[in-house]
Amino acid sequence: MGMFSFLKSKDDPTEAPSPERADEVVAEVTTMAGGDDLPFSVPEGLNIDALTTPVPSASETPQIGPVDAAKTAELQPKIVEVIKTVFDPEIPVDIYELGLIYDILVDSDRRVLVKMTLTSPACPSAQQIPSEVRYKIKALPEVTDAWVEIVWEPPWGKERMSETAKLSLGFF
Repeated sequence: MGMFSFLKSKDDPTEAPSPERADEVVAEVTTMAGGDDLPFSVPEGLNIDALTTPVPSASETPQIGPVDAAKTAELQPKIVEVIKTVFDPEIPVDIYELGLIYDILVDSDRRVLVKMTLTSPACPSAQQIPSEVRYKIKALPEVTDAWVEIVWEPPWGKERMSETAKLSLGFF
């Protein structure tokens, strides 16, 4: 059995595991990692349920109420902090410094909507980056739910990048 064999169904080697098999996959990973002596620990207070939440369908609309300026001001620094851990795999700069985040909105129930763009409509990470942003924001204990809306107006350009990003990429 290979190290990543748990990624394929035992019945059909070309099929990925079904959600019903999730507990079995977790047990296999735990066993492979040496049981309870996992090489990492989940930080206290981190909501890891967000990482197992099914990916929303494209038709799912954000369920966010009127923007609460006080909640937005309170949570925005924490949200920005986790967004800065998301990188475009092709660019060694986080997506916040790249200027891909256009708006962060929070309602009175601490539901978050992030409006962001991508460097290009043909971005190969167009599915992965927004999902990672959503899951990392939902993992914050203060956040009850999160959505990411991809917008194309105004279009992204190098002028949206921070000075730090421009320095890192040699754009001076």
